Amino acid sequence: MLDIEQPDDLIAYLRQAGHIQPNETPRIEVLQGGVSNRTVLVERESGESWVLKQALEKLRVAVDWFSSPERIHRESSGLRWLGKIAPPDTLPTFVFEDHEAHILAMQAIPQPHENWKRMLLDGRLSLDHVAQFAVLLGTIERRAYEHRGEIAPHFEDRSFFESLRLEPYYLYTASQVSEAAKFLNALVEETRNTPLSLVHGDYSPKNILVYHERLILLDYEVIHWGDPAFDIGFSMTHLLSKAHHIREKRTDFQQAALHYWQTYFVEIQSLDWADALEPRAVRHTLACLLARVAGRSPLEYFDTNARSRQREAVLQLMADPPLHIADLIERFVGSLP
Repeated sequence: MLDIEQPDDLIAYLRQAGHIQPNETPRIEVLQGGVSNRTVLVERESGESWVLKQALEKLRVAVDWFSSPERIHRESSGLRWLGKIAPPDTLPTFVFEDHEAHILAMQAIPQPHENWKRMLLDGRLSLDHVAQFAVLLGTIERRAYEHRGEIAPHFEDRSFFESLRLEPYYLYTASQVSEAAKFLNALVEETRNTPLSLVHGDYSPKNILVYHERLILLDYEVIHWGDPAFDIGFSMTHLLSKAHHIREKRTDFQQAALHYWQTYFVEIQSLDWADALEPRAVRHTLACLLARVAGRSPLEYFDTNARSRQREAVLQLMADPPLHIADLIERFVGSLP
């Protein structure tokens, strides 16, 4: 099986498949940071640049975590469909995919750009970026729902969401934290039975590049037709966890989390499922906050004490969950030392 992180093998493959000229030798750079894919930058002699992703069967984490590499083709489908409904200039351009080698190629985002997660961890928080983050998600979910007859059939399979999100985040955490098991198991069943719109499934700052102050969305391998409340919980967790982690910016991240929710809700408020979304979004936020300190993919910037603090804060909230995001934000941040 081709390993795209081996430059000589990759160049030979690209030549043989006709993706580059027979005598062309592009520059290859292995990109770091992902746990579920090999990712490389291909810089062609013409000046064109591609990012190639190849799905791994065994993910690069401390515990055993497996998922079929076929998911890269779900990501390819997600990229092409999102290109039709997302706001302009918020996605890379599809180049090609290979079903045998499980490769997706897309146009690279030009330099200079920055990863939004890195910016947030540095304390560089912009409410304009937060608003873009909210509008991007809300627009995708609203337009997908408006065209559900056309889009939903392509994303009904949720096996990758099960193996990459529900099992490692919710079910595994339930097995590790007995106090949360009832809450998490009930949320899993509710999630499986709430197919409302297109769900990105990995909507987080690490999958956002900032280019000329514009947010670009990456990584669509767990995209599916499901409950939009998951995307809110998954993404809100990153803002609240950084409020926990960066104490001197705590108030800023607290305000950003509220601004995120309020801006997002404006985008989806006309939909018939909008009013019932908030309590589920609260539950998903609590579940993800716990999963990121007790699940298979813990946040790398927390030490043991921070993980313990977040765990206890979430368990207290799970015992009496608020109905509104604003209350959740206030109570969670208020519980931090």
